[in-house]
Amino acid sequence: MKLNGTMEVQGQNTYGTSFNGELQNGATEQDTMPEMKINMNSQVDKQRSRYPYSIVWTPIPMLTWIFPFIGHMGICMSSGVIRDFAGPYYVSEDCMGFGNPTRYLQLNPSNTRKESWDIAVSSASEEYKNRMHNLCCDNCHSHVAMALNLMQYDGSTSWNMFKLCFWIFFRAKYVNFLGFLKQWLPFLLLVTLIVCLAVFL
Repeated sequence: MKLNGTMEVQGQNTYGTSFNGELQNGATEQDTMPEMKINMNSQVDKQRSRYPYSIVWTPIPMLTWIFPFIGHMGICMSSGVIRDFAGPYYVSEDCMGFGNPTRYLQLNPSNTRKESWDIAVSSASEEYKNRMHNLCCDNCHSHVAMALNLMQYDGSTSWNMFKLCFWIFFRAKYVNFLGFLKQWLPFLLLVTLIVCLAVFL
């Protein structure tokens, strides 16, 4: 793919997509590929809960136990710092509501079409500092959706809480095995209890 009409390189970026370019007029790869340079340096640090360019998810006690696809969601800056709409008029920074993430989905910042990643996340966060939290229709998922819509991620402005809910449920990676257990163990125990009561009572 040609970038700024000046570059053509053959290879593969860190997200597995191929690209082509040709350096002309003395331009360097560093000058003409800022997004790709960012991608190569956006390493996840699970110990410090740093997930650059990612959507993160963690269970909500009791609610996730009954509905494993429902949880608390946030979106991370390019530095990996988490921003999440954690309550009325409050957007948390680097302290995710309901605990550290158990799942994450790292996105490609070069897929933004309008605002840069950090500007979009910051703008959505500032907006949600002025909003009342509503569990059903204006919540943490809505905050993330606004950020993606502002940056027009994947060329779309139709991101919403329902799309994000199932996108994360089917696509996000678990941080570790403990993260898997936090999401599924209470649900499985609850189902087992209900089945046992139905059979033996």
